[in-house]
Amino acid sequence: MFIETELPVIRQRGQAALFRLLPVALSDTGQSSVVARFLLGLYNGKRFPMDMTELRRLDRTLLVDCLAVLEMDHQPEMEIHLYVENGGTLFEELADRFQ
Repeated sequence: MFIETELPVIRQRGQAALFRLLPVALSDTGQSSVVARFLLGLYNGKRFPMDMTELRRLDRTLLVDCLAVLEMDHQPEMEIHLYVENGGTLFEELADRFQ
């Protein structure tokens, strides 16, 4: 039942949150580095480890979006960067900015 009813909603909510988070990660705000590191951690956690207490620096809206993306990635349909056109290039650009 979960797969038929809840999982599509989780994925839809997570994908919408991802598309809201990416512009934040690519911007130059106090929270952009946290969002970028969070997304990079999902992209490749061994390469981009993240101190989860950094999420405390986010405002509530961004935190909720991060949690929605994390929930989507819990049972991934595909890797996080594949949701975005040229996602591999985009995530590598994020890595260059925030490593």
